[in-house]
Amino acid sequence: MIYIYRKPTTTDVFIPNDSCNRRQHKIAAIKYFYSRIKTYKLTPENQQKENSKLQQILVNNKYDVSILNKISSKRKEKQDNQKMKWAKFTHVGTETKFVNKVFKITNVKVTFATGNTIERFLSTQHEEVQNNYKKCDIYQLNCPTCKMKYAGQTGSPFKMRFQEHLRDFKYRNNKSKFVQPLLENRHAIGPMENIMDSIHITNKDRMMDTLEKFYIYREIKSNNQINDKLRVNANAVFETIVHKIHTHATQLS
Repeated sequence: MIYIYRKPTTTDVFIPNDSCNRRQHKIAAIKYFYSRIKTYKLTPENQQKENSKLQQILVNNKYDVSILNKISSKRKEKQDNQKMKWAKFTHVGTETKFVNKVFKITNVKVTFATGNTIERFLSTQHEEVQNNYKKCDIYQLNCPTCKMKYAGQTGSPFKMRFQEHLRDFKYRNNKSKFVQPLLENRHAIGPMENIMDSIHITNKDRMMDTLEKFYIYREIKSNNQINDKLRVNANAVFETIVHKIHTHATQLS
């Protein structure tokens, strides 16, 4: 049988309610005691006994016992939220609102982040251009002859990935999906600075696959995908974003 033991010297004193401390600090101990009751596998009798003891401690430290109801409600709400699936998007304006509408009919909750981080503001544009080719994630290659585009991902630095494409072109190796159409149509290949763009940089994670699919999908919708063999299935989120980008570009022109 499990029960909560207290030493004979226990005073049941923690930060009193009328002290000049932050509210979060005051209720920290209360949350701990309450969580202990719910976490330990106590018998109903010992659970009731410990709950009565906690109420006594609250009264001794000048707290209203109703605070337990609020803690209980927040605890249940947190547990419910942990069961939900969440998707995080960078807030970019109107497009983000349309994405949110798409997810309203699902059981996925949407949260938003911002790209305006301190790190981004402190680094200069020149430093970003110089360092981008040393990073990895989603890149885009542009055929200098027909202006068609190829999107791909890499866990290696962009510069290293470009050298692999260039080597395949030089030795007429058809491993590269970007090089294949160039060789078949006798198109040229240009220097890295002219034909390669780093279109998304982030940490290596499962989002890389999704981002790669989006950029491929975007070029397919524009009939600008260099390799027809690279196909992406219809996607409501992708379609919404592409539509808003096209509408915005039309309005600007």
